[in-house]
This record gives sequence, structure tokens and C-alpha cells, in this order.
Amino acid sequence: MLDIFKNLYKYRELLKTSVKKEVRGKYKNSFLGVIWSFLNPLLQIMVYAIVFPLILRNNQENYVIFLCCGLIPWNFFATAINRSAFSFVENGNIIKKVFFPREIIPISVVTSEAVNFLISSIIILGFVLFGGLGLTKYLIFYPLVLLVQYIIILGISIIISSICVYLRDLQHFVGVALQLFFYAAPVVYAANSIPTEYQWILKYNPMTYIINSYRDIFYNQTMVDLKSLGMLLLIGIVCFIIGYIIFNKLQKGFAEQL
Repeated sequence: MLDIFKNLYKYRELLKTSVKKEVRGKYKNSFLGVIWSFLNPLLQIMVYAIVFPLILRNNQENYVIFLCCGLIPWNFFATAINRSAFSFVENGNIIKKVFFPREIIPISVVTSEAVNFLISSIIILGFVLFGGLGLTKYLIFYPLVLLVQYIIILGISIIISSICVYLRDLQHFVGVALQLFFYAAPVVYAANSIPTEYQWILKYNPMTYIINSYRDIFYNQTMVDLKSLGMLLLIGIVCFIIGYIIFNKLQKGFAEQL
């Protein structure tokens, strides 16, 4: 297990280069480039901010800020997993020709999306400041929540990307599953608006706790639930370990499959 950290340190320059390539490549040949990291979530927020309060009669106070704290973290989660699912397949030619730690590929994808998330978080800060809520001392928990989310995404991404090499159809199921998880997480609605008999759906969705933590920091401006975050961190570490074990066993046949 320690080999992954040794490899990442040894090939740290390659990892940096891969992350930069992923960040720039996402909007390659685009006129606005990285600015889309702002525009994409802003346009989504605009759509939901119109649909839910006006059409669906959502009366949530400061709904735009509420929405930002759910939608932007969700985009990080969904985009990172979706992009990493086929990352080994898309880099098949490189994997077959050049030797390097293969785990760098999904890690660079997830890390690049974390960078995009950091950029997009400026949108949350902007709405919080100009919306009159201001910032509080609870902002210090933002890196902790981000770390927990990053580890969970990384664990899931390594598992899915490894299996996708052998089962290409899994990528399509991932897209459908992410759509289901979107509605099974309090992204565009408050958790307490769901009937009691369906609360278990939110309870077993890790993104519920992640989104609630971001809302505690920026929207509710209260202390985050450290117990829940601690449990999520433990789950994330276990998921990462399982993912690495699966990856380690499956990577031996990558060259043949690709």
C-alpha cells in the first residue's frame, strides 16, 4: 500500500504535468478556456434558481447561496467520477508504450477537478459576500471537507476506472447512477423537505453529509458535524484502500485489454 505514495513522490513531476494537462485539456480549443470553470456552474445555478423558486415554488431563504453550496460540490463529485471512469481506456496507447505508475492517470483527473472546484468555490464566496451573509470563522473547516470529499472521490474513481478497462459498458451505467444520486442528495432541495419515510435515502448517500458540511460553513454558518465527517473520512480511506487493491490486481492485464 505504501508503494503508491513512493511512486507518487518519485513521479511527482509527471503527476504535476498530468494535472496541468487535464486542467488545460478540459477546455482545449475553447475561446474562453478556464473561464468556463466559472461560467458552467454559474449557468447551471441560473437555471435552477429560476426553475425551483418560480416554477416549483421553492421558498428556501437565500436560495441562490443555498444552491451554490450544493451544486458546485456535486459537480466536482460527478464530473471527477465521470471523467475518470474511462481514463485508463483513453490513455491506452500511453499505457502500452511507456512505463509509469498507472494510478497517476485517475489521480491526475480527480486532482484536476479538485483544482476546478477550488476555482468554482470563488462563486460561493462571491454570492455569500454580496448576498450579505459574510464569512465566519467556520471557513477554516473548508479544507477538511474538501479533503474528505477528495479521498472519497479518489477511492470510487480508482475502482470504476480499473473495472472499466474490462467492462466498457460500466461507463454508461455510471452516468445513469450519477443522475439517480443527484436526486438522492440534497443538492437542489433541503434535506428536511423529504418525507420521513424516505430520509434513509439521504442517510446512506455520502454526498448528503458533504453538501450539508459546505452549507454549514457558508449558508448556515454553524459548526460542521465533525462526527459525520470523521466517519466519512474513515469510509473514504477504506474505499481508497479497496480501490488500490482492486487496481493492483487488475492493472496486470491492462496492456492486453487496451
